[in-house]
Amino acid sequence: MAERTVELERKTRETDVSVKLNIDGSGKYDVKCDVQFLKHMVETFARYGSFDVSMKASGDDDHHLVEDAAITLGTAFKKALDDRPVERMSTVVVPMDDALVMVSVDIIDRPFADIDCPDQLYHHFMRSFAMSSGITLHVVQIRGFDDHHIVEATFKALGTALKNATVPRNAELSTKDRPKVN
Repeated sequence: MAERTVELERKTRETDVSVKLNIDGSGKYDVKCDVQFLKHMVETFARYGSFDVSMKASGDDDHHLVEDAAITLGTAFKKALDDRPVERMSTVVVPMDDALVMVSVDIIDRPFADIDCPDQLYHHFMRSFAMSSGITLHVVQIRGFDDHHIVEATFKALGTALKNATVPRNAELSTKDRPKVN
C-alpha cells in the first residue's frame, strides 16, 4: 500500500504556511513556527498520532497563524487519506496532570465540531482543523484548571484518536451502500 503523504502550501496576505504530512509515519516532526505554543502543539499532535509532520508557519498575528495552520494541516490530512477506507471512528481519554480530556473523531466527510476548550485560540484551531479535514470532532474537558494542560491533553488525544481512526481497512465502514432486505 502506498504511503499516505501530501505536501501543501497556503499563502494569504496574512500568513504563509507549508505542511508535509505522512499519516503512515513514526511521529517525527520538524516544525518552524512564529507561535511557540502552536509549534509545541503541532509537535505533540505529530508524536501522539505517529504522523510525520514538517511545517513552516509565519504570519502577521497569532489568530491568523493558528487558524491557517489548522486549515492547512486539516486539508493535508484529508488529502493524505485520499478517500481510502479506514477504521473511521475513535475515542481517546488523555490525562495530563490536572487535566482530563476526551476526544472522539469520525472520519466521515461530514464536518462537525463541538469543542470544550478554555483557550479561544485553540478552540478555533480544533474547529478549523475539523472543518478543513471534513471530520466530526468532539472534545470534552472532563476536568482541569490549567489551560496549558487542557489544551495539550486535547492535542495528545486528537493525535491518538486520529492514529486509531486512520488504520486502513479493506472496505468502507458504512451501512449506506448495503442493499435493503425485503
